[in-house]
Amino acid sequence: MTALIPILVVVFVLVLGVGVFMMMLRLGYIKIGTGKKKVKDRDAILKEANQRLTRKPRDAEALAQVGDIYFQEEAWDKAYRIYEILVASSEMDDHIDKFEAKLRYSIAALNLGQQSLAYKGLSEARELNPDNFAVNYNLGTLEFQRKNYETALQRFKQAYTMDPDHALMLRYLGHSYFKLGKHREALMYIRKAIDLAPDDKESLYVLGQCYYESSQTDKALRIFTHLRADPVIGPNASLFSGTLNISLHNNEQAIEDFKIGLKHKNIKNEVLVELRYRLASIYLEQNELGEALPLLHQIKATNPAYKDVRDLIDKYQELYDNKNLHLFLMASSADFIALCRKIVLTYYPKGKTKITNIIATQNDWVDITADLDTPQESDVIIFRFIRTEGAVGELIIRDFHSHLKEMKAGKGICMTVGNFTDEAKRFTEARLIDLIEKDSFIVILNTLDSKAMPT
Repeated sequence: MTALIPILVVVFVLVLGVGVFMMMLRLGYIKIGTGKKKVKDRDAILKEANQRLTRKPRDAEALAQVGDIYFQEEAWDKAYRIYEILVASSEMDDHIDKFEAKLRYSIAALNLGQQSLAYKGLSEARELNPDNFAVNYNLGTLEFQRKNYETALQRFKQAYTMDPDHALMLRYLGHSYFKLGKHREALMYIRKAIDLAPDDKESLYVLGQCYYESSQTDKALRIFTHLRADPVIGPNASLFSGTLNISLHNNEQAIEDFKIGLKHKNIKNEVLVELRYRLASIYLEQNELGEALPLLHQIKATNPAYKDVRDLIDKYQELYDNKNLHLFLMASSADFIALCRKIVLTYYPKGKTKITNIIATQNDWVDITADLDTPQESDVIIFRFIRTEGAVGELIIRDFHSHLKEMKAGKGICMTVGNFTDEAKRFTEARLIDLIEKDSFIVILNTLDSKAMPT
């Protein structure tokens, strides 16, 4: 125990010394170097190199010193001019590092938007050193921008073997796999890239697409829902999340998605139109014409030929403007039958009509049997109301005729807001069946509210 005392004393003194040093540092009694010497060295190097270049404009060593400073400082325009000279001089001067000169010249050109020059220089640099990370990474980005995704993938895979933790390289590697439709491979690299750069929303959006393509819908939906508010990716994410919710029959959630997407500014036209179209489609499905029609009209104003927008407006605007037509085609079965009853009871204003039977067939049509008494006659009349805007064929009329005979009815009246085929019309020529098509039926619907119900 006695032997440990000197060691403990030393440890105590060291700990105390570090504590005092940190306290004095916080109080300002001790100053850490400010980097002024580094700046001084930089200025001295530039001054000396420029003096040498004044005497000898193509002094390779001086050019390399100046170029290195400008390159490290990312002064790309100045670095570009220096390395352009070094590349030209390297053909005759073996003391110049030809590979480094070409590489740095190309990177400077790339950062100045000179992509063709950068591509040529990087390709030449790769011939000198095919296993350099910077060469393969930068060539990969250029190939990616040119949409040469297969070649880009090869360059990024080679760069990956040299630096597997480079965030941008991982990003491009994952995006290349995605562009080639290799979604499961893309998942691994994009996840790594996001771990290193969590604010990369575009990669997160692509990750969501990868999950979707890999049938991991729940994960995809969580990502798209999270990205809905993003000012750049938000509209696309809202469109994707809304579409997924429609497929999952979550219509109310889909409506919220599309509404959030439409709140964004500067939405790409193709995304804006599709957001409006899909939102309108849900409203039409839910029979909310007042919400759907303004959206359809907005689409028509900018993209008049978009999908079936014109046909939808023609169809649903009439339904919206004509309450009874809307009820006939789109109301619940109970409201549809109530409307048909009203038509039957007011069809013969000078007679007394008593409904005796109602038969509904899968919401496609309803048959209403009524006893009719007029000063001239008493008879059994059967009305068939067919819920369609399409063509009604002969088979349905033959079925109606059989029903008339079964019920021993004196007359049949068949109504639709569509039309009857020529075959159906010929079938009724010698039979007591009246066919009432759209134009005539619309007149009946339009005058229905003005007719008093019989007492």
